[in-house]
Amino acid sequence: MQIINQNNKEKEPEMTNLALVGCAHIHTPGFIKRIKARSDVKVISVWDHDTVRAQKNAAELEAAVVSDVNSIWSDPKIGAVVICSETNRHEPLVIAAAAAKKPMFVEKPLGMGSADSKRMLTAIEKAGILFQTGYFMRGNPVNQFLRQAVQQGWLGKVTRARYSNCHKGSLAGWFDTDWRWMADPSIAGCGAYGDLGTHALDILMWMFGDVARATASIQVVTHRYGECDESGEGLIEFTNGARATMAAGWVDIADPVKLQISGTEGHAYVINDQLFFQSSQVPGADGKQPWTQLPAAWPHAFDLFLDAVSGKPNVPLSTVREVAARSAVMEALYKGAATRQWVEPEKM
Repeated sequence: MQIINQNNKEKEPEMTNLALVGCAHIHTPGFIKRIKARSDVKVISVWDHDTVRAQKNAAELEAAVVSDVNSIWSDPKIGAVVICSETNRHEPLVIAAAAAKKPMFVEKPLGMGSADSKRMLTAIEKAGILFQTGYFMRGNPVNQFLRQAVQQGWLGKVTRARYSNCHKGSLAGWFDTDWRWMADPSIAGCGAYGDLGTHALDILMWMFGDVARATASIQVVTHRYGECDESGEGLIEFTNGARATMAAGWVDIADPVKLQISGTEGHAYVINDQLFFQSSQVPGADGKQPWTQLPAAWPHAFDLFLDAVSGKPNVPLSTVREVAARSAVMEALYKGAATRQWVEPEKM
């Protein structure tokens, strides 16, 4: 709703000031473009432990470089923070932001594993602040529709599912220079399987709920990044009885078949971004032609965060408890690969 002042002129919407806390993540340039395209948010402060990196990003945003990150937490002009640091730096930054009650966007994965994720979860929930991460695949119309199909029982009892999320990052050298840390699990918390697999895992858990146990087979392929994993296949058992396999990696030249769900009364698969849907409960759903009766796409997950901190109501955000649970399950998948056993994820 527009607000009209006494001179019958439109009042400009109130600007939300942001701080960029860490500029390390490969998605940082994309986030900067999204911020600059909006009129309701502005970054006024930038911090990074790498001063050169901070200066580069601050110049693009026409923001001030902050040498002491604590000045961000104490600055009342800053209404929210965007944390794009290396994963192993998330915990102290997130806990400090929570203590300062700053709404926050934290790039995925939340933590190095279940322990630090649980501590961040506790701090954020105690603070009662707005939180979001980069799980943008939820907004895809196909994923929204299939979640509804599962919840409505249109597929009957789901027995198995498969999700694949792969690209050619290792083959193309995407992590050779500025983003090299993302191929160092001691800093990133994972390699290729966790980096891309967390998106697939989010969709699977968004559709099917909590995970009872998990295991995986994870491999190094090119050794371009030393012993950093580059590809993997996981096996997940959900508490509702459904099973899923999950592929992720940086060594795929194509990934045309994204998702498959099989149930006792229906079936769905996605190939080349087209959904084929069959259900005995839905008229016309014979699976022979692409299913096009889909909801509208959501804005990108980062834009959803910016919408929420700008005051837009009922924005569909990921909860920090959901996000922490994904870190715990991913940890279980890696442990399963290392031990060649089923692993129960830590409870969040």
